[in-house]
Amino acid sequence: MKDLINKAATLIEALPYIQRFKDALVVVKFGGSAMEDPELTANTMRDIVLMEAIGMKPVVVHGGGKAITARLAELNIETKFVHGLRHTCEQTVKVVDDVLHSNVNKSLLDGVREAGGNAVMVSGKDILRAEKMHSINPENGEPVDVGYVGNIVSVDTSPILAALAQNLIPVITPLGTDAKGQVYNINADIAACKIAKALKSRKLVFLSDVPGILRDHTDESTLIPTIKVSEVEKLIADKVISGGMIPKIRSSIHALEAGTNKVHMIDGRVKHSLLLEIFTDEGIGTQIIKG
Repeated sequence: MKDLINKAATLIEALPYIQRFKDALVVVKFGGSAMEDPELTANTMRDIVLMEAIGMKPVVVHGGGKAITARLAELNIETKFVHGLRHTCEQTVKVVDDVLHSNVNKSLLDGVREAGGNAVMVSGKDILRAEKMHSINPENGEPVDVGYVGNIVSVDTSPILAALAQNLIPVITPLGTDAKGQVYNINADIAACKIAKALKSRKLVFLSDVPGILRDHTDESTLIPTIKVSEVEKLIADKVISGGMIPKIRSSIHALEAGTNKVHMIDGRVKHSLLLEIFTDEGIGTQIIKG
């Protein structure tokens, strides 16, 4: 009986959040090692189906770096990173395209359907207009060619909104094309930020393999629950926010400035972390807010 009462109490705690977020558009970026665990992936897709079932409008943007690396290894194509960016030659971009669409995206769609939901693939190639980008050498500031890696110039939200209008969960691949149809590999974190910005989503949630932003990267007890936009640059200067987290956070700020209410960074390895962050009083990750 006590367990049943506790379950009821959890539902009551979630009630005001369910009411508050009815019809809210939420962009969820799913990536990191959490995607490599079939059980965690199934749980995450079930959580997203639950969000849709109670009236929210989830939009999923996914990564797939480890699956891409594995396929390149099978094909004896060298994996090379330049200042944190995957060098994407003509062969590699074709592999990236195939793995993201035929494997990673398909498996997430299957996960949604197995949980009783309805999802549709939205290819980034159809909605993300891109241009070639360069990495920057941190030692001399000079641009470095990294192949077919792109910056997002614009986002066509109409296919996403059309899917949502049909009560479908859009699951988006992080690829873009330029005016000539050339395909570019896009950083999935940045893609999620740009999509959230274009949609003016209520929330942007990053599900990855870190618990959030830590003051001490080696100590999870130093998790920072809330960060204001005005605090970000000091945290960067203090190296609390560093490396690949910097462009992610700065892009998140652009989404906040465009109308996104909050950005959440949570550990996708924790079962139901997405629901715990959105529907409970305490949450479990780091939220970034205006101010």
